[in-house]
Amino acid sequence: MRHRINGSGTALIGVALAFLANAAQAQLFVTEKDILRESRVQWLTMKKSMPLAPDPRQQRYVECIANRIVGVLGEPYTSMDWEIVVFDDDATNAFAMPGGKIGVFTGIMKVADTPDALAAVIGHEIAHLTENHVMERARSQSRSEILVIVGSAATGLGHDMLRQGAALGLNLPFGRKQESEADVVGLRYMAQAGFDPRASLYLWKNMAAQRESEPPEWLSTHPSDDTRMDALVKSLTPTLIDYNKAIEGGRPTCR
Repeated sequence: MRHRINGSGTALIGVALAFLANAAQAQLFVTEKDILRESRVQWLTMKKSMPLAPDPRQQRYVECIANRIVGVLGEPYTSMDWEIVVFDDDATNAFAMPGGKIGVFTGIMKVADTPDALAAVIGHEIAHLTENHVMERARSQSRSEILVIVGSAATGLGHDMLRQGAALGLNLPFGRKQESEADVVGLRYMAQAGFDPRASLYLWKNMAAQRESEPPEWLSTHPSDDTRMDALVKSLTPTLIDYNKAIEGGRPTCR
């Protein structure tokens, strides 16, 4: 019998707690090798302990989008050993880990409900890797801050998860500057892969509509929805040029 984990972010918190227990005697992560090794352990643990999407079409759909984006990255990233897994969970969440591991929760497809919108999510998460945000943040944290390695949701952490994370003494993975940079870089990736960058605005409008309220921006490490959308609008013109060039060869058909 498959056990479903419900609630915003509860699955990720549960996984993080398990990692905390296992890493109680670990040293600080100070080298890239250490971080990659720990990431591999966590990735395997997630695949073993969390339910996968029951519909293989969802897995193929997400892989199609992710592989299109990976194809425009250039080396050393294009030839990296990428692995994409869709986890069956209602959390509005996605993440990327060192070593090219991408996790997408089925819950995020309710707001990223088109290929272009989901490409905005995946492009953002991949940008955290290519811009070295994951490594930078991991090197600055102690063993008790395991969520750093797991990575950030493209949407930011849900309010319930924020409260639980604060109670556990876990820091949010990325700062506002890194989140904003991942937005803009991810926008370029999705456009170069043939996904409409204007869908990023559609995505964030969906995110804003889903949340009844959000904390003031200065209380969060993630930019506010308005700040985020303003920055995306300013970056649209060059990415639309990239998008138009990309689709001259045909639009990607991921569905």
